Amino acid sequence: MSLSRYSFSQIFNMLILPAIFDTLWMLVISGVISVALGFVIGVIMTLTEKGGLCENLFINRVLDLLVNVIRSFPFIILMISIIPFTRLIVGSSIGDTAALVPLTVACTPFMARIFQNSFKEVDPALIEAAQSWGASKSQIVFKVMLKESVPSIISGLCLAIINLLGCTAMAGAVGAGGLGAIALTYGYQNFNETIMYSIVVILILMVAFIQYLGDLLYRKMK
Repeated sequence: MSLSRYSFSQIFNMLILPAIFDTLWMLVISGVISVALGFVIGVIMTLTEKGGLCENLFINRVLDLLVNVIRSFPFIILMISIIPFTRLIVGSSIGDTAALVPLTVACTPFMARIFQNSFKEVDPALIEAAQSWGASKSQIVFKVMLKESVPSIISGLCLAIINLLGCTAMAGAVGAGGLGAIALTYGYQNFNETIMYSIVVILILMVAFIQYLGDLLYRKMK
């Protein structure tokens, strides 16, 4: 599609604005799912580690290996390598909905490590005190470990969401929509620097907003 006869405002309304909403949709949905899955995995890894409340080294090592393996994949390679799995889940490997699968798979291990490392920073004396008062394991997780590690979790999740935003842009190179697809198709491939650098500025502003929001929440929770 030739864009030479369109003004920038028309191009923005036709292409860039819908792509912003597509990117935000992918970011929010995959972010929420990966946070939920990462929390569960992080809790299990913390509880089953040596000296943990539910020590089970086999489960701990299996999850630790799985997390390390997935984290070692560059996102673009991961996205291509799990195409059969993506098709199995959503019936397609192209589009915004299909991109949710690799985005969630890629981000969940980072979220799990964030929760695990944050839980490790909790003073063991607090956990021992809760145990001495007869607190259940679920109470220790939610009322001691989670409550005490909230600032650290917020700081880590902020970085993870920014990384996820970069992945949503990268996903545009292999069939997903969003800002990455517009920058590549209408910017880079059509030598339209206005579109390409406009999207770069938009992504910078989105990162700045996420970081600002993360810092604000961190200061309130600290």
